[in-house]
Amino acid sequence: MSDMTLAQIRTQVQGMLDISDGDIPTPVLDTFIRQGYNAIVYSEKRWPFFETSTTFSTVGGQSDYSLSTIGTSITQGMREIFALRTDSDVCEYVGRDLGDFANPLDGLGSGSPTHWSYWGDSVRFYPTPDAVETIYVRGVRNPTAFPSTLDGNGNNIAPDLPSPFHPLLAIYAASRAYLQQEDPTMAAQYDRQFQIELDNLARRYADTPAPQPMMLNSRARNRVDLRYPKRYQNTGGLIF
Repeated sequence: MSDMTLAQIRTQVQGMLDISDGDIPTPVLDTFIRQGYNAIVYSEKRWPFFETSTTFSTVGGQSDYSLSTIGTSITQGMREIFALRTDSDVCEYVGRDLGDFANPLDGLGSGSPTHWSYWGDSVRFYPTPDAVETIYVRGVRNPTAFPSTLDGNGNNIAPDLPSPFHPLLAIYAASRAYLQQEDPTMAAQYDRQFQIELDNLARRYADTPAPQPMMLNSRARNRVDLRYPKRYQNTGGLIF
């Protein structure tokens, strides 16, 4: 399946409703499409196609680092952090209260970070780094805005999603357009179709990675290996 342009998405919505450009103003239709795009990209915290990695350097004597500082090399910016490590250790995540209790900032302890906490879009390392050190980051980036962002030629870029998601933008926009046309019955049908299609794609893209072992025996819940956290779909159910 090839990518859909903004013009193609608009045309598909108009074909679904059998309307012309004059029935729904283009800015309104683009708003519906943008709402559908945001509904998709923020329906999952860990879409694999937004996963990214980067590095940044600590500063001696500085404990806190903003998310914007950590993701400064990523064009779209870092949205969520999954893991941090140094050259020698994987830093363990702890809650901010526990981290501050065990490592008071007015203490004398400093060295290579072994733990980290996250609060208010800011990472805090424990102990406080005592020198410049490279930190390796894994996480997810922010999605590229759509359809407001233009490429170098002034044309709207394709949605920042795998191509199978692109038709869903038209389905979502059609639902909102039917509401705008005061047809709640058809709006509900298209909204239901959108949710079904999104759930199916979430099962494909946010499913458990193939190498990860899965336990299907419900009687052995107390034997789940926590090193392999389960992946969940956007509707809240466990994906198998």
